[in-house]
Amino acid sequence: MPRRRIGFAYRFAAVICKPPLVVLLKRDWRGMENIPAEGGFITAVNHNSHIDPFAYGHFQYNTGRVPRFLAKSGLFNKGFVGAMMRGTGQIPVYRESTDALSAFRAAIDAVERGECVAFYPEGTLTRDPDGWPMTGKTGAARVALRTRCPVVPVAQWGANEVLPPYAGRLRLFPRKTHRVLAGPPVDLDRFYGREMTPELLKEATEAIMAAVTRHLEEIRGEKAPEVPYDPQRERVEQRHETRAQTWRRGHGGPSGRRSSAHGSPADGAQGGPRHQDDRHQERLNEQRRAGKRATAREEGLNT
Repeated sequence: MPRRRIGFAYRFAAVICKPPLVVLLKRDWRGMENIPAEGGFITAVNHNSHIDPFAYGHFQYNTGRVPRFLAKSGLFNKGFVGAMMRGTGQIPVYRESTDALSAFRAAIDAVERGECVAFYPEGTLTRDPDGWPMTGKTGAARVALRTRCPVVPVAQWGANEVLPPYAGRLRLFPRKTHRVLAGPPVDLDRFYGREMTPELLKEATEAIMAAVTRHLEEIRGEKAPEVPYDPQRERVEQRHETRAQTWRRGHGGPSGRRSSAHGSPADGAQGGPRHQDDRHQERLNEQRRAGKRATAREEGLNT
C-alpha cells in the first residue's frame, strides 16, 4: 500500500519545531533504512523525557514517514495545540471512559491506510532509576498481530539529558546529542494465527521490548538489567511494605511507635490508637482509589 502524504499541518508543525530542536540537540541517527518506504507499520519507542516525542518525531519526519502518536485526549481540546494535534493526524486516547478502545481501532485503521503509528509500549515515562525501558503494555502487540504489519523497534537517548523524566528544569549546556537507532522489524511470525490470549500478547510484547532494549544497550554502550522494571510489581511491593509497617507500628515493632499503657503514643507521637487507626484507614482508602485510577488508565489499548 502506498504511503500517505505528509500534509500541510505536519509540514507547518515541522517548520515550528525543527529549528529549536536543531539548536538544542546534536544528532546521531542510525537505522533510517529500516523505516519502511511503503505501507503501514508500527514503531515501538522507549520513552524517557517529556520532549522526546519532538526529538523522535524530528528523526522520523526526516525519513519521509511521519508518525501518528497516541496522545491524551485532553490535548485535542486545547486551542492551537489541539488544532495541530488534529491536523497532524495524532490519535486521541480516552482514558477512564467507555471510548478507551477507540484509540485501538484508530491505530488499526491508520496502519491499514498505510500510515505509521508510533507506540510508547511502556505507556508512560520510564520509572527505571537508570532510564532503561520498563515492562511494556500490550497495545502495540495487539495492533501488530491484528494487522500483521512490521514493528520497527526504536531506541533513543539524549532528550532525557536535556529534560530528565519527572524533572522540572532544563539542562541546556553543554549541548546534548540525541541518539536514535531504528532496528529491523521484530520477528513476530511465531505469534500469527494463534488465539490472542493475554499470555500470547504478553509474550509478543516482551519480544518487542527486548528488541528496543538491545538497541538502547548499543546506543549507551551498557548492559540493561536482566529483569526490566515493572511498575505494577513495584506498586504491589509498596502496598505490602505499607501493610507491614502498619502492622509493626500497631504491635510496637522497630519501625513504629509503641503506644503507652494508657492509650497515648510514646515518643511524642500525636494522637492515640484510634487516631492512628483512622489515618491508616485513610491511607488504605487512598491506595485503593489510586489502584482503581491506575487500572482504568491501563485499560483501553492495553487490556
